[in-house]
Amino acid sequence: MLNRYPLWKYIMLIFTLILGILYALPNLYGEDLAIQITGTHGATVGTSTLLYTQQILTKNNIISKSISLIKGTILARFSSQEIQLRAHDALLSALGDNYVVALHLAPATPSWLTMIGAEPMKLGLDLRGGVHFLMEVDMNTVFSKLQEQTMDILLRELHDQKIPYTSVHKSHNYGSNISFSNASIRDEALSSLMLSHRDMTITRSGNNGISAHLSENHLHDARKYAVQQNIIILRNRVNQLGVSEPLVQRQGSNRIVVELPGIQDTARAKEIIGATAMLEFRLVNNTVHHCTEAGNSVPENYEVKFTRYGQPVVLYKRVIITGNHITNATFSTDEYNRPQVNISLDNTGGIIMSKFTKDNIGKLMATLFVEYKDSGKKDAKDNVILVKQEEVINVATIQSRISNMFRITGINSTKEARHLSLLLRAGALIAPIKIVEECTIGPTLGMQNITQGLVACLWGLIASILFMVIWYRKFGLIATITIIANLIMIISIMSLLPGITLTMPGIAGIVLTLAVAVDANVLIYERIKEELRKGSSIPHAIHQGYQSTFSSIVDANMTTLITALILYEFGTSSIKGFAITTAIGIATSMFTAILGTRAIVNLLYGGKLIDKLSI
Repeated sequence: MLNRYPLWKYIMLIFTLILGILYALPNLYGEDLAIQITGTHGATVGTSTLLYTQQILTKNNIISKSISLIKGTILARFSSQEIQLRAHDALLSALGDNYVVALHLAPATPSWLTMIGAEPMKLGLDLRGGVHFLMEVDMNTVFSKLQEQTMDILLRELHDQKIPYTSVHKSHNYGSNISFSNASIRDEALSSLMLSHRDMTITRSGNNGISAHLSENHLHDARKYAVQQNIIILRNRVNQLGVSEPLVQRQGSNRIVVELPGIQDTARAKEIIGATAMLEFRLVNNTVHHCTEAGNSVPENYEVKFTRYGQPVVLYKRVIITGNHITNATFSTDEYNRPQVNISLDNTGGIIMSKFTKDNIGKLMATLFVEYKDSGKKDAKDNVILVKQEEVINVATIQSRISNMFRITGINSTKEARHLSLLLRAGALIAPIKIVEECTIGPTLGMQNITQGLVACLWGLIASILFMVIWYRKFGLIATITIIANLIMIISIMSLLPGITLTMPGIAGIVLTLAVAVDANVLIYERIKEELRKGSSIPHAIHQGYQSTFSSIVDANMTTLITALILYEFGTSSIKGFAITTAIGIATSMFTAILGTRAIVNLLYGGKLIDKLSI
């Protein structure tokens, strides 16, 4: 019989609608101002930590809406921002360095919804507020370090082969020039180095010299590695901030995008994300100390660095280990209540340090702190110029063999020690990064964007409904029901799928989808009217209206879907947000227009004698 649906189709549609409503509901409950507490580097968050947190809040007369322990994370909710900030300061001071105490915006979704995995949509920066950084990796520093490492390797190999050289200096394009006393020694060195360094271009230079340059492939790999490692380290630093749903991804060949939605302490975020702190451990040479006092030049294998108080320290250029081998760094105080940083090394770093200190007991070892800071100036290409600042923060006598654990003293203040330990825990950047673009969006502006987006959706929905009801009457009301169901399904799918973030362009995609969602209904209804004008019976007209327009509706929506997929593949983050919501909207509008309206029409008119349609 025409225009009849079996019972299972109605059950399927009702079940789909109920699921859609359930998974769209969390978006109505909003968010609470909260504090999130997590452990770092072995520190566990359990019931005892929860009880201690409650004691701290009670002691400071801070009232929380709720405090809970979920999957190793404590979440305390507060009624106002003032109370939240007071709680943050109190907890940060009491819990110490082994815990991350982060300002947070927590969904206020009821527990009965979270039990079935229903969560609100993830909102982008433009809706939730937060901070956006576009960072550029300083490749000049990357290649300069690589150049120095290459020179060190070449000279060490010549030393092992007992091939003497007279001088070495850097050349253009990150190369090295090594000079020898005569041509025969030069040729011997050339043969030896060419045999063991096939990834380098090594040629004769001048009368008695050789020139060594890294291949383009090697430089390309170094660039790629530097960006990838910096991304990993930046993600570690973001985790120290306790930000939920952060975005850290590569853009272009040497740029990194960092987006931290919902973050409130933007100054702290910039300080942690943008800081380029590195440690180098080097041996001190006291035998040439008089050179610095007399203003004489320092031998080639040494260089002079200074302490905070301007005292010169002569260091070997060769670095024992760098901060790359640090696995953990915690803040504490020594027996005289002076700040210190406790360092733990990985296996490789521990072996290197153990061997070195065993062979150099009684000598001085310095800790050199290296930081790159914004100079406030820009080059001809409008790029920020970074200034390298180096400071000897500690000089200590090697009294015994050191392995994987030791401590750094001589730090000026408790705050400085905390900051240094956090940066070292998160990891030292492979190369300096400079912030080339920064955008901060406050929560107020985010709420304003949400309000404007909702108003746009509402007016788009009202315009579509008015048109359909006025033009198609009762059938217009049927289309209206399916448009509302379509909106519910779009929201539920975006809430349900991981990795999807709603932005302002995404809202534009929803508005557009709702506006054009009636297209399929218009095609169907106009075909029904056309059949009626031909004199067809009402059941036959309804049947033909849906059947004959099906292929046209699918073709039209498939072309739009293909366009959305292309926009997602090649577009920027904003364009991708628009493409995602458009693609989801196309799928749901086809489902509701073809199956949803047909189900209602069949229920109202199927198997009945109808003289006239309200269309």
